[in-house]
Amino acid sequence: MSDSGYRLVSFRAGKSAPRAGIKVGERIYPVADCTKGLTDPNSVLGILREWDKAHPALDAAARSVDAKGGFALSDVTLTAPILYPGALYCAGANYWDHLEEMAEIAKRVTGKAPSMQKAADPYFFMKNTAGGIIGTDTPARLPSFSKQVDWEAELGVVIGRECRHVAEDKAFDVVAGYVIVNDLSARDLMKREGSPFGMDWIGQKCFEDAAPMGPWLTPAAYVKDANNLAIKLWVNGALKQDSNTAKLVHGIAEQIAYLSRHFTLFPGDVIATGTPAGVGLPRGEFLKVGDEVKIEVEGCGTLVNRMAADSR
Repeated sequence: MSDSGYRLVSFRAGKSAPRAGIKVGERIYPVADCTKGLTDPNSVLGILREWDKAHPALDAAARSVDAKGGFALSDVTLTAPILYPGALYCAGANYWDHLEEMAEIAKRVTGKAPSMQKAADPYFFMKNTAGGIIGTDTPARLPSFSKQVDWEAELGVVIGRECRHVAEDKAFDVVAGYVIVNDLSARDLMKREGSPFGMDWIGQKCFEDAAPMGPWLTPAAYVKDANNLAIKLWVNGALKQDSNTAKLVHGIAEQIAYLSRHFTLFPGDVIATGTPAGVGLPRGEFLKVGDEVKIEVEGCGTLVNRMAADSR
């Protein structure tokens, strides 16, 4: 077995329904076939609900699986890892380098640069889950009502324990692992004309296939420092985002503490921690049908989606 342990996936073999598996090397093993005693071994969400028990069992199973058992990775279809999170929380304006590029836009438009000081608390919005989340190698439909869909590479934090009022120094104790998230955003719907409110979060952030996620869940035990991971995004092979989670304005622990102060976080909830510099808006570049977006986060795999027309 690889020293990097296993990865937790949801997969289809042939026309079967999605089920939970572990990726060890280049093979996929159904969780139900290689562990015993789990309440819901066929569902990643079910596994996350008993994560303290499940992770040691899966780690042990990964060390003893038959190298010729299970399925070849190339013979299965990976779906989004978690079908589906109860909530997908997204941090806005949470990388220092992204704040700098957005400040340049504001300065060009208004002649005045906004404050670059760290706010007391992180800023969040939410995205739809079952309708928005798709897996790797799945076409992402561009909404017909937008002509300015942008890319945003993000590290997603997956909660593994029900929790409330989590202290920052205990925050990583509730993390099951990490996924890659692409927070697709309709920039031409950021504001709604005639509305007394400012940002239109539903319009710009919530649409079909707006949250590609995957390719798998990397357990936190295998990630040395989630606040120091390289994060990169390419569009049609051209590097657009190249940064590091060390540039987060509010770190992962701060985000968990803030959210859990307001409400209970549940196993399977995902926190998309923000995107770095290199989005399309400052350049006037937006996604078109046929474009391929590839995201890599250090230790978390590669998420690839090609943009498609929404024919429905």
